[in-house]
Amino acid sequence: MKQEEQLVHDIKKGERTAMRRLYDQYSGFAMATALRYVPDRDDASDILQDAFIKIFQSIGSYEYRGEGMLKSWIARIISNEALGFLRKHNGITFTDNIPDKSTDDDPDISLVDDDTLAGMIASLPEGYRVIINMYVFGNMSHKEIAAQLGITPSTSASQFFHAKKLLARMIKEHRKKEMI
Repeated sequence: MKQEEQLVHDIKKGERTAMRRLYDQYSGFAMATALRYVPDRDDASDILQDAFIKIFQSIGSYEYRGEGMLKSWIARIISNEALGFLRKHNGITFTDNIPDKSTDDDPDISLVDDDTLAGMIASLPEGYRVIINMYVFGNMSHKEIAAQLGITPSTSASQFFHAKKLLARMIKEHRKKEMI
């Protein structure tokens, strides 16, 4: 039995140490996922706590399908909890703020370190941040995003387009500051 499969098997048998191993192994990843949607660490901690309760409550119905699938399942639960949190607290605000300067290029994320990029994504307007996370990190189509958020696919695509443009501008500005 593979490590992930064994871990799930042990949790389903009710082994508390296995539950602790799952939490220890995935809580950092889960927190990073929550912070992509909700930049406030206290709010992300609440999301993490609620998500792990759901994970442990529903692990009995989880079917092992190969290495890495548990992590994907956990990410989906964290993302859903974060979206639920955003809906509960004033809903998700979509913006029509369009960056002043437009660029035809996708943002070159290789020009910044992971922490800087995460900070830039966290500083995006809420609608942009949610869409970019669902599209890029959640591997969802605009049609799937629209269905989950109750918007049109064109709104999702537009938010993503403008998020990329704003992110490209932020990266360029960051690079200019580094060169000084």
